[in-house]
Amino acid sequence: MKVETIAIHAGNIITDSNRPAVQPITTSTTFEHQENSMIYTRAKNPNRLALEQVLTKLEMGEDAAAFSSGNAAAMAIYQALPPGSHIIAPDDMYHGIRKQLVEIFRGVHETSFVDMSDLDEVQASIRPETKLIWVETPSNPLLKIADIQGIVALAKTYGIKVACDNTFATPIFQNPLVLGADIVMHSTTKFLGGHSDILGGALVCKEQNEFWERIRMVQHVGGAVPSPFDCYLLTRSIKTLPYRMRAHHANSMALSKFLSSHPHVEKVFYPGLPEHEGYGLAKAQMSGFSGMLSFTVKGGADKADAVISKLQWFTHATSLGGVESLIERRAAVEGPDTLTPANLLRVSVGLENIEDLTADMDRALHASK
Repeated sequence: MKVETIAIHAGNIITDSNRPAVQPITTSTTFEHQENSMIYTRAKNPNRLALEQVLTKLEMGEDAAAFSSGNAAAMAIYQALPPGSHIIAPDDMYHGIRKQLVEIFRGVHETSFVDMSDLDEVQASIRPETKLIWVETPSNPLLKIADIQGIVALAKTYGIKVACDNTFATPIFQNPLVLGADIVMHSTTKFLGGHSDILGGALVCKEQNEFWERIRMVQHVGGAVPSPFDCYLLTRSIKTLPYRMRAHHANSMALSKFLSSHPHVEKVFYPGLPEHEGYGLAKAQMSGFSGMLSFTVKGGADKADAVISKLQWFTHATSLGGVESLIERRAAVEGPDTLTPANLLRVSVGLENIEDLTADMDRALHASK
């Protein structure tokens, strides 16, 4: 099946004898004991099975595990690692998962944060106790591009697992498992959900090995699973994912080109622009550049805040991947330990008319001078 057909049909597991075209929601927490059947919804539920099935096929993996949030999904990987593991992670990454490594797993694992776009720096950080390389590409919020195949080749030499946060790219534009990664992670809250009304996360594996079984155990015993209704909504939203992502990509490309020549913009971070440092690599391992961009505003943090205050069609809010455009000054959200430039604005480009978006942005940039 092609990706559009997978998105629409791979999540249809019909358990109703009336054979509805859309899977019903099974809210029961418990099931009658039968051979090879479900017992308790924390362990297995028809709606979660449907979601995990479509995610597995979209990422071309062997199995998937759905969680109650992207953070819960990432944490399951760290919980499955043996105590005392060394992790290599990007110096530019989603701050919520970085905070897990720095604060929650402090004393359990040790983490080195490196420029993941520099393979020499990644290799120099490897230790005998290194068990995982965590990749995020494109990264959040600077949209750095990491060489997935290069990192995988390096990791295999040392017997290290590679997990890739594929939230920004989605399986429509990038398939890390095909490029050799062991596990793919998603915050399904974002583009997969697509409407800013579902919280969720997921992991997809290349191989159902012992490490994956430990992750499944964390999911089952830890219990951070999405509700049947959330699984239903996500499976429904995924049906339109290929078409939504093409529109996000088209709008982001147009807006990034507009911003790159704007007199009040310092720099645009979007891997679809030829001047982006990772453009060649992104073009090689991605089929599209997705719907996220960042840019720095001339005049500093105050000017950046002023731009936000003048916008009409960009909502000042945290999160990304919905049909509506969102914007925030990322450093203000990440807190005092942020490495993000103070004047950087991160934009989740929605599905509004691009002429309305560029006119709104142009007006705000000029009005805040």
